Amino acid sequence: MWEYTDKVRDHFFNPRNVGEIEDADGTGEVGSLACGDALKLTFKLDENGRIKDARFKTFGCASAIASSSVLTEIIKGMTLEEAVKVTNRDIADYLGGLPEQKMHCSVMGREALEAAIENYKTGGTKKHELEGRVVCVCFGVTEKEIERVIHENDLTTVEQVTNYCKAGGGCGGCKGEIEKIIERVQGQKAKEKIVAAPAKGQKLTNIHKIQLIQQTINEQIRPALRADGGNIELIDVEGNKVIVAFRGMCAKCHLAEFTIKDVVEAKLREFVSPDLYVEEDRESAEQPHHHRG
Repeated sequence: MWEYTDKVRDHFFNPRNVGEIEDADGTGEVGSLACGDALKLTFKLDENGRIKDARFKTFGCASAIASSSVLTEIIKGMTLEEAVKVTNRDIADYLGGLPEQKMHCSVMGREALEAAIENYKTGGTKKHELEGRVVCVCFGVTEKEIERVIHENDLTTVEQVTNYCKAGGGCGGCKGEIEKIIERVQGQKAKEKIVAAPAKGQKLTNIHKIQLIQQTINEQIRPALRADGGNIELIDVEGNKVIVAFRGMCAKCHLAEFTIKDVVEAKLREFVSPDLYVEEDRESAEQPHHHRG
């Protein structure tokens, strides 16, 4: 049983702006009945170029109906320049959150809005087409779509990607490729952030060092361990000594010492400081613990 917020229930039982604008300025259609979700969004502009009316038709679950309803409410009164900046996270936040397994409904709303704006700008002559190479054949999800949901929502696991865009939710044959896309996108994000780190030779403050260590664990180390059913937690930082504890399968793995040196320590030296060395807190690893990273 999904846990829905009061706003989700309200927009599901009392959806706003249901229907279709016959003389719409923009029309966007995404999804398909074969995939279980489909959405058609239409909008009409006023004389000042603002969205004066927006309506939707959808085939989907409670989250799909609520997301579509909220989307039409959000964009009313916006210019197209403002509307195109609406993200799937804006839709979910407006609803007070969605179950993780239903986040793809908010993504579908964002895609329909972009398709409708594209339709308006091309004068209805160009049909919205997915960009990029199809990775998930079962649901027709492209590499660009997967990259976008990972980047915008900071996703780190294949399961999360499936929740956000359905990729990997069919036969599962694309999960290995999705994992590689996650590693690539998160790796790029980490490099972009660490560009702001102090210049070479400039001393790190303790606070900045800890932030960079935690960031590197989150974006460079944890995704790889999760792929094998494991996890890692930062316990403490004492000077150049980084103390970590393994969780899940990693806590029982006889190759933990190898992982410490060749994965964890190597990544921290690459992205934070070449002076760092890592030790495992075995006592903490043996205790039941709630992950806080």
